[in-house]
Amino acid sequence: MSAAAWILSAGFAGLLVIGMPFAFALGLTTLAALIVSDIDMIALAQKMISGSQSFSLLAIPFFVLAGDLMTAGGLSRRLVAFANTLVRHVTGGLGMVAVIAAVFFAAISGSAPATTAAIGAIMIPEMERRGYDRAFATALAIAAGIIGPLIPPSIPFVIWGVIAEQSIARLFLAGVIPGFLLAVGLMALCWLYARRHRIERESRAGGREILAAAWDGKWALGAPVLILGGIYGGVFTPTEAAVVGAAYALIVGLLVHREFTVRELPRITLQALRTTAIVMFIITAAAGFGWLVAFEQLPPKIANLLTGLSDANWVVLMVINALLLVIGAVMDNVAAMVILGGVLVNAGNQMGLDPIHLGAIVTTNLTIGMATPPFGYALFVGAAVSGLSVGRISKALWPMLVVMGLVLLAVTYIPFVSLAFQGLL
Repeated sequence: MSAAAWILSAGFAGLLVIGMPFAFALGLTTLAALIVSDIDMIALAQKMISGSQSFSLLAIPFFVLAGDLMTAGGLSRRLVAFANTLVRHVTGGLGMVAVIAAVFFAAISGSAPATTAAIGAIMIPEMERRGYDRAFATALAIAAGIIGPLIPPSIPFVIWGVIAEQSIARLFLAGVIPGFLLAVGLMALCWLYARRHRIERESRAGGREILAAAWDGKWALGAPVLILGGIYGGVFTPTEAAVVGAAYALIVGLLVHREFTVRELPRITLQALRTTAIVMFIITAAAGFGWLVAFEQLPPKIANLLTGLSDANWVVLMVINALLLVIGAVMDNVAAMVILGGVLVNAGNQMGLDPIHLGAIVTTNLTIGMATPPFGYALFVGAAVSGLSVGRISKALWPMLVVMGLVLLAVTYIPFVSLAFQGLL
């Protein structure tokens, strides 16, 4: 390999090992590789700017803002209250409430950290009060949180759609069944946990109580219908849907529920801007890095190496899954997507994989990484919400990681799981 290729691989890995933030590690290794390749360093700035100019990326700040506004406006609390009336009487019902509420919230925010924070802040104290271990409750909030990037709309699917030049609407559909499979698996774990620890069931909600909770949460329940119905009804694009969702959350929180005021808007907006800035900084830095990786012809070389391991696609897919799971556990999923995008697209083409199926495999892998020790983003959000150490949460998280692994195997080896709804478009 050339000196630049060594810098982009070993140099980048070394900076991560010593604890340098992803975006800075990407930028510094790209600069160093440009210098040894005798390429004008202005190329990095140009590639960073061009990497942020996709119209589809506008969906990210608006979905983040929509999630923050809905949390501040009380929509997440109402979703939890409605879910509670549906399943609280079942063994493990309170844990199932967290999962069902996460599914509803996922259909609004598209973000694992946002879903974990919104559901965890409400459900962790309540579950602990009802006899659940705080570590289990936190692990459940984290595991349920990663339903956010699977069920549409999804920020990671937006990013992968831009990288792989695939339809974002079709990618959204690819996440529906995986998201619901994960939800069902987590609810089964809640049932088993409650039976093992003899958690008492609550009284069944009556019809009037269910209707009252549904009426109180009608604006929250209407958000997914508006966003997803608009996308698949052809009314607006996924990017425009993000803007509509943010506007909807603003109007409901400010004028209908009145749970925040105009004075609080700068704080909520600044919070969303911080999250967006982190994501976009990684995307732009990774764009320059990814361009130089492509310039060095690394993606086709690595793709040939992967596909040359075996003539059987299932073996190659197993290797890719193992690689992505390890990378997802130590690297931000956005950076991983941009860096490995060329390699994975090349490998998928050589194996004859449907590009939407490949997108579902990649996104599911890296989404699981957000909940995986040691560096999962959602894991740190759960630790911040609960006040527990990452180590203690990780011990309670392993059964949920097993469920995630089973869902990943289904996504990888049963194309129907990700392609079942493609006929709708």
